[in-house]
Formats: sequence, structure tokens, C-alpha cells
Amino acid sequence: MPVTYKKIASVTVGSGGAANIEFTSIPGTYTDLLVKLSARTDRANTASDIYVEFNGNTSAIYSMRRLYGTGTGAASDSLSSNSKGGFVGVAVGSTATASTFGNTEFYIPNYAGSTNKSFSGDGVNENNATAALSTLIASLWANTAAITSIKILCFNSSNFVQHSTATLYGISKS
Repeated sequence: MPVTYKKIASVTVGSGGAANIEFTSIPGTYTDLLVKLSARTDRANTASDIYVEFNGNTSAIYSMRRLYGTGTGAASDSLSSNSKGGFVGVAVGSTATASTFGNTEFYIPNYAGSTNKSFSGDGVNENNATAALSTLIASLWANTAAITSIKILCFNSSNFVQHSTATLYGISKS
């Protein structure tokens, strides 16, 4: 069965930056959702974790398991009962190589269904050094509501800088 992708919306951060990128009024007419993100933050570090909030929910019902690697090694961690949101990837921080952006994509199957929502993320940043980072993340939002809005945020209260871009796609089986 062929799968079709349709761009629902795209947001590019303007001059002055933005605390978050948000998609609202997401229609329930697709099977799955996919977000592609190219981002840099003003966090004084080489990397900044990216997380999401669904439907404005900040209850402690997000959990994740993450595998990550740097230029010097690999590790994993997990987090449960998190109210900060669900982790999905990584962006480049302000001390990383100039003019580079991290890339993350996260996938949400059955986003309009009536079960808890699992989602997965894949992110990488570039630093031309050992501090480059790659992540694979499996997450859960323990809520049965259909996802109608997605807010993308940077961890540690940093902001997205100009030219950071996120695009939301609806996926349908035809």
C-alpha cells in the first residue's frame, strides 16, 4: 500500500529568535505525523536537547529512553514521569561551529487514535569536534487524547535562533 506525505505547515524562526515553534489546529485526517526540524539555539553549549508538548500538556506523563553517541563514546539514559515534555532530538548550541544547524525528525504514529501516544526521534548536531552528538529516542505520552497541537521547545530555557525551521507532515496510507 503506498504511503503519501502532505505538508501541513512549516515555521521558520525570524530575527530575534523564538522560545518555541508551535503547530496548532492539526487535523485528525491522517494516519501519522512527521516533523522535520533544522535548528540552532542560543544555549551556551555545543548542543541543546529538543522536546515537545502535545496539546499544551505539561503533566508528568511523558517518558523516554535515549541512546546517544558523541565523538568520544556512547551511552543511554531514561526518564519517566516527566512534566517538561517528551524528548525528540537535539539542536546545535551557540558554542558549536558557527553557522551549523542540528537536524531532528520525529514520528508520531496513530496520533488521532484513542490510545497512549508513542513517538520516536532521531537527531544529530555538528560541531567539527568531539562534541558532535547523535541521538535515537523512544518516547511515550501517556494520554489517550488525539494530538491537535505540537509545541517544540529547547531544554534549559534556551531559544531557537533565526533560520531554525520546522515542517509538519501528515502521512496517509492510500
